[in-house]
Amino acid sequence: MKIEGISLGELEQAIMDLLWDAAEPMTANQVRDLLAQRHESGPAITTVLTVLGRLHKKGFVVKDDARRPHEFSATTSREEHTVQLLNDVLGSAVDKHAVLARFIGGIDPSDAQKVQQLLSSRDQ
Repeated sequence: MKIEGISLGELEQAIMDLLWDAAEPMTANQVRDLLAQRHESGPAITTVLTVLGRLHKKGFVVKDDARRPHEFSATTSREEHTVQLLNDVLGSAVDKHAVLARFIGGIDPSDAQKVQQLLSSRDQ
């Protein structure tokens, strides 16, 4: 599934973080309650429903219409979303090799070693 509008707003990101961390699909009320626990005052249920609707339209969440109240879950993992972000940024770069060189040059040595291991295992 192609996800539209890869970048997320602040509330969209907070909601996706909850869905990614959830072991099971969540209702809008559960999302709102957890947001309220994490922040001084959580958004109104109508706001949560609006954002969940936008995330569903963008392809980030699946909405189970068969259940009442509706349940929502992430369509991809957090890691897959990060890969999509990286691919989107890299795909828009004029000089991909320069971007990759700067990225690799700026990462922690242990991460660079892991990248080398992953590339070696891919080539085998």
